[in-house]
This record gives sequence, structure tokens and C-alpha cells, in this order.
Amino acid sequence: MILESALLDVLPGQEVDFLAALAEARPLIAAQRGFRSLELRRCLDDGRTSRFLLQVGWESLEDHTDGFRRSPEYRRWRELLHHYYDPFPMVEHYGEPLISA
Repeated sequence: MILESALLDVLPGQEVDFLAALAEARPLIAAQRGFRSLELRRCLDDGRTSRFLLQVGWESLEDHTDGFRRSPEYRRWRELLHHYYDPFPMVEHYGEPLISA
């Protein structure tokens, strides 16, 4: 499994709307081939309450990059979510854990 990770800086004051849009968008990604999991966490540090960490588990990198990102569902995902970000997030992909505890 690979892990897609993105820090999402949501426009201040738009957090509630963003969370509602993500709830609407979640089924679009969950239905994709290779989707394993989705987790969203809010930053707890002072002054960062509009920052979220999104982590999505995929069977393979290609399931995300060639599958989801080229799908009609991704276009809808973009419409629902991308206008909430400033700056636009950098998405990174990570391999299997090297160390676990």
C-alpha cells in the first residue's frame, strides 16, 4: 500500500463548508480502484486551525495518478474542493513503512 499525503490550507472561515464538501466528495474517491482508506485530521497548533492533513491509502501509485486523477470523478472532486485551498497543496506519495512501532 502507498500513502498519499497532502497538507491542506483551507481559506480561513471556510472550514465548515470545506468539511461538508469533503463529505460529499468522499464517495467519489472511495469508489476508485485501489482505494484503501481516507483520513483527514485538523491541525491543533495555535493559529493553524484551518490547516488539515489528508492521507489516502492506495493499493498502488498508479491507482491514484493514472486511475483517480484521470477519472470523471476526479473532475467533480476538483470542482467540490480545490477552491478552498490557499496555497494549493503539494501532494506526495509514500511507500511501505520502513519502521513501525
